[in-house]
Amino acid sequence: MTDSHTSDPHQQQGLSDILAKDLDVVFCGINPGLRSAADGHHFVNRSNRFWRVLHQAGFTPDEIAPQDGRRLLLYGCGLTTAVARPTAGADDLATSEFLDASQELSDTIRRFAPRYIAFLGKAAIAAIQRNRELPWGLQPTTFGGARVWVLPNPSGRNRAYSLDELVCAYRMLRAESQGELPVCMFG
Repeated sequence: MTDSHTSDPHQQQGLSDILAKDLDVVFCGINPGLRSAADGHHFVNRSNRFWRVLHQAGFTPDEIAPQDGRRLLLYGCGLTTAVARPTAGADDLATSEFLDASQELSDTIRRFAPRYIAFLGKAAIAAIQRNRELPWGLQPTTFGGARVWVLPNPSGRNRAYSLDELVCAYRMLRAESQGELPVCMFG
């Protein structure tokens, strides 16, 4: 499996994508936080539950440290962001930024051809599809040729979901991507 240290303009001001061809799932964050952009690694803020949730949901055999994020490729997963511009919070993004970035993101997903793209939170996909009424989970649409899944954002700022609820939601995607029956119900 060859990975991409992309020079894609989509990532020039943010973080490098962690992508390879034909992955099972590409997780798509909203945009990099300021600390992640400064450190050069996805989800470095200790309050963010992304790496813990991935492990507990069964995507990885152990909890990956942000600086070892490229290990995701070993488990058929990748990582990108909907918008490359780092901000202190996702609320600092305008809807137009999601729309402006959507074609480039779609082209990236089409080029790497994962089976699923999992949007972390509804903000990006809702803006792109101009549909604020999206349910959690598998969507009836595709994006860049990949099946779309919407997961709760694991950000430490998103306390609407407990760790157990996040793990359950991510386990449902894991089960779907592996052709297994879900072991819990979310949404």
